[in-house]
Amino acid sequence: MNITRNTTDNSPVTRRSAGVTPGLTAAAIATALTLSACGGSSDAASTTPAGGSTGSSSASAAVTGVQTDAAARALLPQSVKDSNQILLGVTQVTGTSGLPHAGVQDGKEVGLDLDIRAAVAGKLGITFKPQTGTFQTIVPGVQSGKYQVGQANFGVTKDRLKVVDFATYLVDGQSFVGSKDVKVDSVKSLLDVCGLKVATSPGTTFQKLLESNKAECAKAGKQPYTVQYFADTAPIYLGLQNGKVDVYFGPTLSLKVLITKIPGTRYLGEVAHTKVGFVTAKGSPLAPALNAAVNSLIKDGTYAKLFAKWNVADSVIAKSEINPSPSF
Repeated sequence: MNITRNTTDNSPVTRRSAGVTPGLTAAAIATALTLSACGGSSDAASTTPAGGSTGSSSASAAVTGVQTDAAARALLPQSVKDSNQILLGVTQVTGTSGLPHAGVQDGKEVGLDLDIRAAVAGKLGITFKPQTGTFQTIVPGVQSGKYQVGQANFGVTKDRLKVVDFATYLVDGQSFVGSKDVKVDSVKSLLDVCGLKVATSPGTTFQKLLESNKAECAKAGKQPYTVQYFADTAPIYLGLQNGKVDVYFGPTLSLKVLITKIPGTRYLGEVAHTKVGFVTAKGSPLAPALNAAVNSLIKDGTYAKLFAKWNVADSVIAKSEINPSPSF
């Protein structure tokens, strides 16, 4: 894969610096991520620690006034029409580190993913029944039938398309944030992080990109980057503070929120972006139904309003697609 930056990226690449708080502890970081408010406006490719919420179906009750789309509902299998329920595999929601995708503020679950979920449920005339899994277990759970649908900021990739179907609903990116001392001003390609200590989440598109392109550093006459994997973001940001990590490779939307909360970190840039969607079992009639529901939301303007609410208009799609061509 070519590891130069995706030139179709429409989101701005900004460089931010925050004041430095020496000796910020893991507990302090966790507190900052839990208590900091996101005043409006995200692969949540990370799992979240125990003790968070399970993503209840009432979490985004603020999404109101969505009218059922008869044509979209007609695509549902009869069993779902009879029960008016869909079992949804989601990651655990906790703190604010997953925002704008999903987080907990003032004891309530909020986020763009939850709003989209609620609006899609309204279009289909059903209720999603969230069941908590991890980012690594939801796709296998969808394959096995444990969940009928999965939602966890899953990017469309060649490997995932072999085992699940996608109905897309947004675009997210793969970006880097760095420590205050990292000797890099911007990142436009994975070649820009050669020789650095990189942290990311396991089982994600970020891991796949890093592993598949690691040899490119040597080809360019540079030292390879080293990769550390963390299932939670708190130790990553502690590592950025104490020098054990140079850069963090993660989802663009969430990283742009996180740098406003963690001192001594700065946004370095985006190297690619990926279409994100609901996942279903291969051949499931739920994928066309979800696709039709998202397109109905786009058509009536609800979709754009949700993205404006979270200040992420750059992540909208013109139309939902089933199994679009993956970038990698």
